[in-house]
Amino acid sequence: MPAAPRPDAICLAAVDQARAAAVHEAGDSGYVGEPVGHEAEGERTLTHLFACLSPGYRGWRWAVTLSRVPRARSVTVSEVVLLPGPDALLAPVWVPWSERVTAGDLSPGAILPTDPDDPRLEPGYTSVRIAASVLDEPAEAVADLVGDLGLVRARVLSVAGQDEAAERWYSSDAGPRGEQAVAAALPCRTCGFLVPLAGRLSALFGVCANAMAPDDGSVVSVDHGCGAHSQVPAPAQGSRPAVLVYESADVALPF
Repeated sequence: MPAAPRPDAICLAAVDQARAAAVHEAGDSGYVGEPVGHEAEGERTLTHLFACLSPGYRGWRWAVTLSRVPRARSVTVSEVVLLPGPDALLAPVWVPWSERVTAGDLSPGAILPTDPDDPRLEPGYTSVRIAASVLDEPAEAVADLVGDLGLVRARVLSVAGQDEAAERWYSSDAGPRGEQAVAAALPCRTCGFLVPLAGRLSALFGVCANAMAPDDGSVVSVDHGCGAHSQVPAPAQGSRPAVLVYESADVALPF
C-alpha cells in the first residue's frame, strides 16, 4: 500500500487564500467557519476544509483544493465544493417509486405500471405450451383454440408469483392464525360456502361465498375458519340463549 502523500508546505500555508475562495463561492462570509483540517491530494496539491455554517448543511464542510506548479511560490485554486463530513446531515437514500409503493397505496383512477421483467408473471403462451403437451396437439392449434375462446392473456401468474401470493395470504388474517380462525370450531375446508381456487392454489385456498361471514368475497385458506360455517347446527326448538349473571351475596345482576 503506497504511503500517503506529504502536505505541500506552500499550499498548507495558503489557508487564508483558500478561505477567501470559499467565501466567494458561498456568497457570504457568515457561511464559512473555521478551518477543520486539510487533506494532501498529491504532490503540490492540498485541500483545505472549513466548517459550513449555511442553514440546512449541518456537519458539511467547504473543501478548497489548491495546487501549484514546480518551483512556484504561489498557489492556484483548483476547486471549491461542499462535502459532507462524518456527522453531516444527509438526505435519505433515494428509493425508486416502484420500491416505495406498498399495498393500499393505489387509489381510484391511479395507474401502477408493471415491470416487464416482473418475476411474478410469465408469458401467457407458457400455459398454451403446457396444454399442447398434455393434449398432444401442436401449440399453434391450441393457441388458436384458446384465442377463439378469448382466454389468451399476454402474461399470467408465474410459479414464483403463485408462491408469493400463497405466503402472503397464508400469513394474513385469512390464514389459520387469524383471530377468526383461532376462535372457530370448524375449518373452511369442510364448509359448503368455500369456492376452491383453480390450479396449484386450489389445494390450499378458496373464496368465501357466505354473505354472513366476515370474509365474504375474500380468499381464505382451507384451514381458516369463522362462526358462519355451513355445518354449525341451529339451536334446538324452544331453547333459550344462556344469560350471564354476576352473583353476589344478595343480588344477581343479568348482563
